[in-house]
Amino acid sequence: MPPTLASLVHHSALKLTVRAGEDRLDVPVRWAHVSELADPVPYMEGGELLLITALKLDAEDPEAMRRYVKRLAGAGVVGLGFAVGVNYEEIPKALVDAAEEEGLPLLEVPRRTPFLAISKAVSAAIAADQYRAVTAGFAAQRELTKQALNAGPEGLLAALAAQVDGWAALYDASGAVVATAPEWAGRRAARLTAEVERLRERPAPASSVVGGPDYEDRVELHSLGTGRRPRAALAVGTAAALGTAERYAVHSAIALLTLTTERSRSLHAAEQRIGAAVLRMLLAGEPDHARAVAGDLYGGLLDAPFRMVVAEPVAGADPLGALAETLEAAAARSGEAVLAVPEGERLVVLAADGGAAVAACVAHATALETARAVPEQATGEEDELVVGLSAPAGPIAAAAAYKQAEQALSVARRRGRFLVEHEQLAAGSVLPLLADDAVKAFADGLLRALHEHDATGRGDLVASLRAWLSRHGQWDAAAADLGVHRHTLRYRMRRVEEILGRSLDDPDVRMELWLALKATTSE
Repeated sequence: MPPTLASLVHHSALKLTVRAGEDRLDVPVRWAHVSELADPVPYMEGGELLLITALKLDAEDPEAMRRYVKRLAGAGVVGLGFAVGVNYEEIPKALVDAAEEEGLPLLEVPRRTPFLAISKAVSAAIAADQYRAVTAGFAAQRELTKQALNAGPEGLLAALAAQVDGWAALYDASGAVVATAPEWAGRRAARLTAEVERLRERPAPASSVVGGPDYEDRVELHSLGTGRRPRAALAVGTAAALGTAERYAVHSAIALLTLTTERSRSLHAAEQRIGAAVLRMLLAGEPDHARAVAGDLYGGLLDAPFRMVVAEPVAGADPLGALAETLEAAAARSGEAVLAVPEGERLVVLAADGGAAVAACVAHATALETARAVPEQATGEEDELVVGLSAPAGPIAAAAAYKQAEQALSVARRRGRFLVEHEQLAAGSVLPLLADDAVKAFADGLLRALHEHDATGRGDLVASLRAWLSRHGQWDAAAADLGVHRHTLRYRMRRVEEILGRSLDDPDVRMELWLALKATTSE
């Protein structure tokens, strides 16, 4: 512990006597400083024991002493040492009363005790305290290193919690709690998820302190990782601020966990290279070779129904990196395998159908959609991406699943959506697809001559064509819908053929005309 006024009073060689402030002697002393200035406050930092002889003070003036002591206390001076037998044979009553009134400890320094002896005693005690802290820090570092090597992050957290007499928690890249020590700290760690997410938005290394009436402890949060986006975070909860030894322990834990994280990134990069090879084999129709290369790396992922995800960036610093981290973290928490492979500017993911990774993908896209729909919450720096999700498939149909995901991605891009599932397209209507600008341009060009004819007032060819097609070429039914004679309708359809130069007997022509009519009426 650092020196206190009490330890100086009990120092046998100093012979100090307490004259005021007996109940505040346990305050730490940061330094001993000698000053005879009438106002030494501008030169104080707080925590000092000020030593004086009252050479330039009227120590017998009560009002002057009240102002003097009040200034010292306001500047954070923890005690006043008064040397007797120099300018005053004893401490003047005015100074004693002022010190008692302000609650400032006042120590009487005998003439035979030089101020230098007090300064040396404080300096020696501070040095001893720092040595103890450094020694304890190295011991903590050895213990943390041993636990990290033998028991992994969980053992390291347990050792750190013991070192700081508190608790510790590790968070993954998504901000979810990975491990805590002791176990009872799980609920406290979970309450900090929002704070961890805010910390992850800052470039590493970053830290913050959380406290207040809503928290049981003072909690320090530290990001882990050397890249732009933190890979993990550490929380350390204690009843009070960390001391020097505890600070050494925390810094050692940060270094060890960062080293573990960076090593994991290297392994992750190697896994990605294997994953890319496995994906190429699956898309080439070689599932057996893919299984042989993957081994146990992806568990039963290649033997069970999976979904193929294809994602592309639209805006933001690293939307695909954020998506990959979200999916991998969700899969890790649920104990399932996931294969995520960067492919140029795309991200291709193979994830178990109905698993946590697919659910996290949908939830991630939904959150982005919601954020974009609430302009007042937007910051202008949101990561945006488009995602296509295939129907469930197996290893033999991997190429078909990839094509489905690409088709869904294309639709998402055209519709301005974050995510489209291929199953939604198959179960829905083709009509929304006609909203594409290219389809509308084709429809306008195909029907332009008919609209120009109708604009002259010489007939209603467009409406007649629509009625005839909707009745599958049944003359009587279509004529009844229009309220004209069927011969009139036959004449109009011949005029349509003449103007377009195409036969309505051709089913392809009828299909194109019908889609063109739907496209022009869907605006």
